[in-house]
Amino acid sequence: MEASVRGVFSAHFKAWSQGRRLPLHHHKAAYALAHCRTPAMGTHVQRCVHGHYETVQFNACRSRSCPRCSSLARERWVVAQQEKLLACDHYHVVFTVPHELLVLFGSHRKLMVDILFRSVRETLMTLLQDGRHLGAEPGLLMALHTWGRNLSHHPHIHCLVSGGGLTVDGQWRATKTAYLVPVRVVKALYRGKFLGLLYDAVDEGALCPAQGQCEQGLRRLFVALAKKDWYVRLKERYAHGQGVMKYLARYVKGGPISDTRVCRVDDTRVTFRYRDQRDGQRQGITLSVGDFMGRLLWHLPEPYQHLVRTAGLYSNRANKKRNACRRQLNQGREAVWAALSWQAYLTRLGHRRNTLCPVCGTLLAVVPRSRQNQNSYKERPAVKVFIQPTDEADIACEPQPP
Repeated sequence: MEASVRGVFSAHFKAWSQGRRLPLHHHKAAYALAHCRTPAMGTHVQRCVHGHYETVQFNACRSRSCPRCSSLARERWVVAQQEKLLACDHYHVVFTVPHELLVLFGSHRKLMVDILFRSVRETLMTLLQDGRHLGAEPGLLMALHTWGRNLSHHPHIHCLVSGGGLTVDGQWRATKTAYLVPVRVVKALYRGKFLGLLYDAVDEGALCPAQGQCEQGLRRLFVALAKKDWYVRLKERYAHGQGVMKYLARYVKGGPISDTRVCRVDDTRVTFRYRDQRDGQRQGITLSVGDFMGRLLWHLPEPYQHLVRTAGLYSNRANKKRNACRRQLNQGREAVWAALSWQAYLTRLGHRRNTLCPVCGTLLAVVPRSRQNQNSYKERPAVKVFIQPTDEADIACEPQPP
């Protein structure tokens, strides 16, 4: 059996899902994971414009949780974000959620994610715009993660914060301390804003108690959480934010686990490896097939919900403010971002030969094929070679299905 996420879902999901009430987007994601780069997804052709050569390849599923077809999408995201970054110091801040709220995350995922993003944004913007701290509007790039390294339930947000901001009178003001703001102040304000939004959601009827729990029990839980120390980590400033941004990119596309971490799959169990956060050592963990698929599906985002959000100077509508900052930082105007082509991406990886015709050296062009005629290979007298991607270079070379 194929030791991969696709191998697990293609062999076991149909039987495991029988009798389970799963959301529609879980079924769609499972189908995509099980059939990525198979005939079920259709094919496309990479063809020499002079008719010397063509290859037929399976289409990608384009699921956000698929580890097979995410490398190009991640790189495109990195290129787009790099154009926004200001030439200043940056800070990496991590906001976590107490495990007592995991039940609510499971039953009210969309609401809880919105509350988490809003409380993080308001906490940082309120403190940094305060004259006692930065006294200027910073740039925020926030990315949601919901998993630990062993696929455990662990919702948290990684936030990249610019080490400076734009004052009310349009002047750039840089931070003067190694750490952004006092961590105790951040913890208290973040906890208060999060719990305040939870109380509002209960009062409005948007947040309902879990089965077997009453509204008073829910409120008592909030009171207990108000006395607890919430974990927030503020790391020391970085000379630039590209390292942190590339770290966030690993979780924007591709889901919580890559195929390279899956060691063994059999009829009942899945074994994969992870790096223990406490000692940094690699360890293996074995789960039942059902537990593995259940954990992975728990981390699926709600449809049409953004996992990466921006605020302040890094928001999509702050182009004029960013350019004003760039002038003062002796940085050129923000370039108009153009999507990274699959040919350029493969060239970066050192696989330029995969983008050229082996006969004349011309760049291969992509010709989409409909699913109806995907099994018809008698269209042109050109040289045809069927390739099923097996390594990172082949996987990256598919642009996107039409």
